[in-house]
Amino acid sequence: MAKNTEIARIQKGALTADEAEALFATVDETGHTDEERARKERRRRKEKGAGVDVDPLTGDDPSGSNVEKVIAKTAVVFVVFFLALVVIMQVVFGFVRRSNTSNLSENVNVKTVASALSGGVEWGNGFTQFPEDFSVIEADENTGRIEVSVTDTSSENALECFAGSQVQATAFAVNSLLNPKIDTVVYHVNVHLDENGNIERSQLFGFLKPTGDVTSFMTFVWTKTQSSSGVNFSCTITGIDDALQDELRDQITTSFTPVQILSGSNN
Repeated sequence: MAKNTEIARIQKGALTADEAEALFATVDETGHTDEERARKERRRRKEKGAGVDVDPLTGDDPSGSNVEKVIAKTAVVFVVFFLALVVIMQVVFGFVRRSNTSNLSENVNVKTVASALSGGVEWGNGFTQFPEDFSVIEADENTGRIEVSVTDTSSENALECFAGSQVQATAFAVNSLLNPKIDTVVYHVNVHLDENGNIERSQLFGFLKPTGDVTSFMTFVWTKTQSSSGVNFSCTITGIDDALQDELRDQITTSFTPVQILSGSNN
């Protein structure tokens, strides 16, 4: 009974293992065993350019597809192009920034000061930008004085405005005081206040400007003096109301912070 079952499972006319191996040994890259048909197929492929000579017994894709290689090559080209684009943009941005930035240590007038506030200034190894809303009150090498006013629209609270304005005022003043003809820099900072007295800031990436009343926040006064020991740069912060002064004092000092005793004497 078992023999009858095995005989029934054998397909009629099927090749044995040895016969199949012998058959595939005669198949060339065109898939034909007949030499004449294989020759015609090779000639057709050569003329039409259709199809790729592939050995069907190898591990290559019989369709001749090289999708993986194309994807890998495209990815490498994209990464290289992207990195090159980033480097080029950084170089161009740096060149444009420097070409549009005025060096106040060389020349001070209303135009150069406005250009510095608009484009920013180099300070040490860094670069500092200023609020978009500004005005130049005075910029004269004859009087040795620069006075500007800016309106901060990016700070969320008093401490943030104080910290940012301190950096901006310092960068602007130091760049200006390096000019031998300038000895005083006054940097006024204004803010927008809502009806509750809170600082308003721009919204929607700066597209929506604050609409509150513009109010004076504080003023940084930088001066340059010389003595037998060298050149001294000093900064005085004025224009802060009592409530704001108490708020900032509570936020940035402790009971261990040293107290400076100011004396009115000239000794």
